[in-house]
Amino acid sequence: MTLLLDRPTGATRFRAFGPRQIDDIADRYGLSPALRDGIALLAHVLPFRVNEYVLDELIDWTRPEDDPLFRLVFPQRGMLAAEDEHALEQLVRSGASTRETAALVKRIRTGLNPHPSGQQEYNVPVHRGERLPGLQHKYRETVLYFPTQGQSCHSYCTYCFRWAQFVGDPSLRFAAPNPGRLVAYLRDHPEVSDVLVTGGDPMVMSTERLSAHLDPLLKIGSLQTVRIGTKSLAYWPHRFTSDSDSAELLQLFERVVAAGKQVAVMAHFTHPRELRTTAVRTALQRIRSTGAVVYCQAPMVAHVNDRAETWAELWRAELAAGAVPYYMFVERDTGPYDYFKVPLAKALELFQTAYRTLPGLARTVRGPVMSATPGKVVVDGVEDHADGRHFLLHMAQARNPALVGRPFRARYSPDAAWLCELEPAADVPEDIRAAMQS
Repeated sequence: MTLLLDRPTGATRFRAFGPRQIDDIADRYGLSPALRDGIALLAHVLPFRVNEYVLDELIDWTRPEDDPLFRLVFPQRGMLAAEDEHALEQLVRSGASTRETAALVKRIRTGLNPHPSGQQEYNVPVHRGERLPGLQHKYRETVLYFPTQGQSCHSYCTYCFRWAQFVGDPSLRFAAPNPGRLVAYLRDHPEVSDVLVTGGDPMVMSTERLSAHLDPLLKIGSLQTVRIGTKSLAYWPHRFTSDSDSAELLQLFERVVAAGKQVAVMAHFTHPRELRTTAVRTALQRIRSTGAVVYCQAPMVAHVNDRAETWAELWRAELAAGAVPYYMFVERDTGPYDYFKVPLAKALELFQTAYRTLPGLARTVRGPVMSATPGKVVVDGVEDHADGRHFLLHMAQARNPALVGRPFRARYSPDAAWLCELEPAADVPEDIRAAMQS
């Protein structure tokens, strides 16, 4: 593949571009007026942010309209419902006031299910009579922690299920200003062994700020693993190699490991091209040298990675880089879901086709996995019985730990793309049936 560049690659100064720079990007890379106008229109609703590294190293500018990495970061026509896109275009063209446009944008966003899987209703813990903002506790062993300063990313994925964190509406955002209440909660909940620091992306924080959030956790004896959910390895690997405080960041990981905690970097790689640069390979080597382990996960999304060959190449590249293939997720029912969703039957077929080609060490990966309201539901296969064709499923993780690992069946559907669209089989136990319908 030949990439069209107008400057040398490998620059390490971080520079981000947002909606105000769309014209600059279009001029620089030769985007057609149609593509430029579509991006500008959709950016009223979907968050848009990209940086120099992604633009220069990852996107194929010879045919951007067909490029999966271009679709990964640039919002485009078709990602919103046709009626919403039309209403937005008519309003923008009419020269409507900022207030009128904002009202329509808010209505469209509300219809995009900004907090799927009961995040606000069920996941926010209550401690000593108070709800804890910036925390989620869905699974017994794991607490999610959203530092306020980490509520951004180096670039935004168009399919991101955390898109509501980035649109500037405080009512949609999970954010904790400091770890004080998290530490108190962990002390009263020794069953929690893992904290997942997430966002946004914690790696947008300086090392000094990240240390302020992590260091207090090292005194919690019951805590065994600090997980860091990040897309930075794909979108800005220089965070670990040449940023001004990269050395301090790696020392922080070493300090956490020396305190007897495991550091698990939960890397988000969506496409094998993200693993091909020298910068990302160097970053992975440096992270691993600290004693941290890198686990890799991503959703299967239409128009980006819905091919078996793509996943097989991705998992092999992860293994070759010393990382652990972990989850292939099903795209969550949020944001531009209709554009990106892949039916479960197709996702399963592609997963199995790719999985069969892997060496044993890469078969750590699990999928397709729905991170749904009751838990992480894995689609294991399809079987024909006297009573018809069924999906075979189990929960790899569950809000109710008693459901974990128990197999169950749902009637086969070629079109179903999410748990709520599946009909439980007649023999599904009542507790699992109730969880499926929650």
